[in-house]
Amino acid sequence: MNSTLPTTKMANAIRALAMDAVQKANSGHPGMPMGMAEIAVALWSGHYSHNPANPKWINRDRFLLSNGHGSMLHYALLHLSGYAVTMDDIKAFRQMHSKTPGHPEVDVTPGVETTTGPLGQGIANAVGMALSEYLLASQFNKPGFDIVDHHTYAFVGDGCLMEGISHEVCALAGTLGLKKLIALYDDNGISIDGKVEGWFTDDTPKRFEAYGWNVIRAVDGHDVAAVSAAIAAAKTADKPTLICCKTIIGKGSPNLQGGDKVHGAALGDKEIAAVREYIGWDAAPFEMPADVYAAWDAKAAGAKREGDWSTLFAAYSAQFPAEAAELSRRMLGELPASFDATLAAAVAACVEKKENIATRKASQNAIQALAPSLPEFLGGSADLTGSNLTNWKECVALRSGQPGNHVNYGVREFGMSAIMNGVTLHGGFIPFGATFLTFSDYSRNALRMAALMKLRSIFVFTHDSIGLGEDGPTHQSVEHISSMRLIPHLDNWRPCDTVESAVSWGAAVKRKDGPSTLIFSRQNLPYQERTAQQIADIARGGYVLQDAADAKAILIATGSEVELAVAAAAALAAEGIAVRVVSMPSTDVYDRQDAAYQAGVLSKGLPRVAIEAGVSAFWYKYVGLEGAVVGIDTFGESAPAGVLFKHFGFTVDNVVAKVKSVLLA
Repeated sequence: MNSTLPTTKMANAIRALAMDAVQKANSGHPGMPMGMAEIAVALWSGHYSHNPANPKWINRDRFLLSNGHGSMLHYALLHLSGYAVTMDDIKAFRQMHSKTPGHPEVDVTPGVETTTGPLGQGIANAVGMALSEYLLASQFNKPGFDIVDHHTYAFVGDGCLMEGISHEVCALAGTLGLKKLIALYDDNGISIDGKVEGWFTDDTPKRFEAYGWNVIRAVDGHDVAAVSAAIAAAKTADKPTLICCKTIIGKGSPNLQGGDKVHGAALGDKEIAAVREYIGWDAAPFEMPADVYAAWDAKAAGAKREGDWSTLFAAYSAQFPAEAAELSRRMLGELPASFDATLAAAVAACVEKKENIATRKASQNAIQALAPSLPEFLGGSADLTGSNLTNWKECVALRSGQPGNHVNYGVREFGMSAIMNGVTLHGGFIPFGATFLTFSDYSRNALRMAALMKLRSIFVFTHDSIGLGEDGPTHQSVEHISSMRLIPHLDNWRPCDTVESAVSWGAAVKRKDGPSTLIFSRQNLPYQERTAQQIADIARGGYVLQDAADAKAILIATGSEVELAVAAAAALAAEGIAVRVVSMPSTDVYDRQDAAYQAGVLSKGLPRVAIEAGVSAFWYKYVGLEGAVVGIDTFGESAPAGVLFKHFGFTVDNVVAKVKSVLLA
């Protein structure tokens, strides 16, 4: 970048683009971009290692805008530094199908690393990215070859730090000593409701020091040199760093700066004119002086950075060809060539053993079978490893200064899930993390963000129903499975035995375009006999487990209730009533099958009864108003599992009665 241009003018270019784009859209948040302009100049002109011509360069620094409402700051930086974000894209801010949506979206805008907006999740993603960098470096770097060597930078605001998730993830980052994580805090004292002193009086520096962070206090956020010096110091620290930057929101707006009115609304033509005069900006809206472009242009420097790295990587590849090929494979998200064979062997082992075990144990068996051939596996649990069973024999616990492939996230379900998303976004790992299904509520927005970003994050949930037993309604999931099925692009799997558990794991690992949940039982479930074709059809989400040539009705079940459906079918057969049993471990995947396949599973004209230990409303999509559902539309009770299933009507007699009722309807 051209250092001869005053940094004030470089910062004012950001202010101009932000206020003009928000004004044109009549929507957006100009205050943060205007207030953080100098911080952005300090980072992007002096420290941020990137290449605008290749936003996916492996060893680039990662930059995350956790306070994503200030998206015009990021778009301005991308445009000015030379990414494929044109002035027309800036003009199209917040418009349909533009590269500049209201909040940053990964894979929509070149150079955007994650989708942010729900406050706190950006810094959580940053923790995941910093964790990935640390682990990859420990696995692949050799003496003289720091192939993986980059920083993760996050801009955060008061809102991010008020959100509880920031406590979860920043505490863990401090414990793990993720020294290449640097957060720059926009301490402007303003949120939407006004001055935060009425509701946010945390001593933020002390809080982060207590987490084990390096804290650089009281930096003038409008002094480019001071911010740059703080970043330079942070890069030498042996722990993550929080740089506390005191700023004025909306700086440059003579009548609105420092107040809440500049936070989330267009300034208006009159105030924009006043800003131009106040900061000495003569260019017309959406016009940028040549000297500004020259000062910001990062293309040549970026090409050199990547070129130097490519030269190093070529030498590394010559000396360590296996490691170079492995790193490249993992960063592309490709599975080992042997994966399908490994998965097939795992399924075959289940068929051979015919075990009657809890599906959480079947899940652990699947992990054990797959993990040795998947070095990209990064497992974990939110303080329930012994219950979730997401560890395996060879796994190594991650600790500060001790790389590993199993993370003890602590009691931090939301933080765990958002960190996993950051790990996936960074590349090089397939993360999975677990908790009880009822605590998926804590994780829910991170699940939604994973689905929105189409990430291969795998969320494991055990203790999936009233089968949990004596812990009672606080821990017994009722509505959770159905509610997660409402999230677009999230595949939810609830297998019924060892074979379905292994196939579900395989489907989740192989899915590159979205997240999956794997939902497992606490209680033992019986092995179900199948043909080879039926085993193959499990991956289609729903299939005919048992059939009868003269079937009069269809029983649909998932998970632990498949056992009940099979038993009820036998009882009905004894009375001369033939029924088909359909196991549907993933309604989401089943819904994507072609019409002919679906018609072969749920044939038209046959009445249907669905059985699932959860809320019933969801299942009328499959049984119709003329069908019936055996479900639970209240909360559970504290009692042994067997007592609860009987109490709530999950009995052969009740299912038989439901089938007879739909046949008579």
